[in-house]
Order: sequence, then C-alpha cells, then structure tokens
Amino acid sequence: MLASVTHYIRSDVLKLLEDGSLLTHGAGQATRYAYAEAIVDVGRRDPRVVVLDVDVAKSLGTTAFAEAFPERAFNFGIAEQNMVAAAAGLATTGLIPFASGYAVFLTMRALDQVRNSIHYPRLNVKIASSHGGITPGPDGPTHQGQEDLSLMRAIANATVVAAADPLTTRLATSAAAAWEGPVYLSFTRDPVPYLYTDDYPFEIGKAVVVRDGLDATIVAVRDMVCQALVAAELLRTRGLSVRVVDCHTLKPLDAQTILSAAEETGAVVTAESNTIIGGLGSAVAEILVENYPVPMQRIGLRDTYAESGPYPDLLVKYGMSTAHIAAAVENVVERKRARA
Repeated sequence: MLASVTHYIRSDVLKLLEDGSLLTHGAGQATRYAYAEAIVDVGRRDPRVVVLDVDVAKSLGTTAFAEAFPERAFNFGIAEQNMVAAAAGLATTGLIPFASGYAVFLTMRALDQVRNSIHYPRLNVKIASSHGGITPGPDGPTHQGQEDLSLMRAIANATVVAAADPLTTRLATSAAAAWEGPVYLSFTRDPVPYLYTDDYPFEIGKAVVVRDGLDATIVAVRDMVCQALVAAELLRTRGLSVRVVDCHTLKPLDAQTILSAAEETGAVVTAESNTIIGGLGSAVAEILVENYPVPMQRIGLRDTYAESGPYPDLLVKYGMSTAHIAAAVENVVERKRARA
C-alpha cells in the first residue's frame, strides 16, 4: 500500500517506514562520506577538479581523493579564509575547486572571502561543507552549523544544495561539478538513512515529491527528509494523507513545486535542522505569502543555540522530532479546515 503513494523510495525503506523503525534500524551513511566517495569519481571524469581542505580531510574522508590524485589535493591547515581565497584563484585558471571543511567555519570565519572572492565575481568554486545544521550534536554549538543554509541563501549568485541521503549526495556532487558558478553543498556529520532508488531524478533547482498526499504537505531539506517521511507515515495511521517534498535545493528554490503543493493540499509545514531564521521555512513562507497564502508552520531550531548531546535527543529537546513535525501538520490541517 505504501509503495502506491511514494516515489523513488527503496523497498527496504518502505518496510521500515511501515513498522516505524526507519530511524533506529535503517542502514545509512553520513553524507560527508558519500561526498568523499563521489568526489573521487568526479575527479576521475574531470581532470580540472581539485580538492582543498583545512586539516579535516580525515574527518570528511577526502583523504581518498588525495591518495588517488596527490597532485590535485591541497591542505591549507586550519585556515579557512586562506583556503577559500586560494579556491577563487584556482578557479580563475580554469580548474574546478571543491573547498572542503566544516559548515560553521566555512560560512562564518571565511564569509568575507566566500562573498567577495567567489560569489561577487561569480567564480566556479564549489564549497563542500560538512557538519551542517545540528547534526554534529555531540560537538556542541561551536561546531553545529545551524546557520549555514541561511547565510549562504542570503548571498547573491549563490546556489545552495543540501541532499537528504547518500545517493542524492553523490548525485549533487556530480551536478555541482557540472554547474557553472558557485555551489554550496551541505552535508551531515551523523549518518542518515539510505532513502532513494537509483532512478531518483536529481536536478539542481528541482524539488522532488517523494510521497503523495492531499491533506497537507511537508517540505523538508537535508537530514529532515527522513524525519518528514516517518512523520507522514505516522499521520497516515491517524487518517491524514500527507505529501512530502524533498527540497534538496534551497536556492534556486523550486517555487512551482511548492505552490502546486500549497494549492493542492492547502496546508504546509517546513522541516529543517537549520535555524528557523532565514532558512527553508523563511524561503517557503516568502513564496507562499506573495503568491498563495495557506496555513503554514515552520519546524527548525528557534532563536537559540543547541547544547551538546546526541543528535536524536537534540531534535526532541528543540522541537524538531517526528512527533513535533506530525503535531505541526495536525495544527495546519485544523487551521485549514477552520477556514473552509
């Protein structure tokens, strides 16, 4: 039954969704490692690709690229600003640099260089950013990149991609290499479940409906897509038909898919582990308020820093768990019905 309302979801994932064990028993991988695997394949296909890092190659797994292409791998030490500036310079020679590091440092410590050296001249640099959102739970707020999507979305000429699972991370890495201009890729520190089949139609700027529904829509990004799918299945047992949209590209945002969902379901919830300010929820709200206002609620980190702790526990404490997403959907559905 579940297969009839889902798209591109693996059969093993469907079984785990039905018995409620996806988040506890689903096989997965941190998307930082999926990137590390993908960039080796991309490097084999395109000799222009080079990888820069800041003493975190072991953490991200990009040591594999350095072993395969030692003349195309550069370690700058703990110096994100220098690395980003060098990436800009390399891009002017026709190379395709992937500047790799942690979200919290690439989007804040090096923000001046990101904005003025890469995005202002629209250079062909890819920023490969691990530890996005609060997925680095045990590392604490100094390493939780809770603002990365908001900061990068605000920069002109930015393309911002945050894939939901290992397969789509590999597709995103390949697509970023082929994309002309700056691309920001946001990865998780902790594992996320393998969700999708090989026919997933990844395209930068095109969100994907991965579950059909008529009562409400959950628009989710990065690590929160699996949470959204679990919440939608929980809500099915309560009699609600909930659409799930994997909005892997935050910028350029797929306005048409979001507007279609709003028109067809009449209620929207957004889910992200980014700060609630300026990220996915803000982007979707802007589209809806200007074009087709419907009852909406945002799930994300409120105006605070998350403490250090296991990632699943932080989702519960800060109101971003599957139960919170489900409650938000029930709220917007009730508001929608009250307006009818």
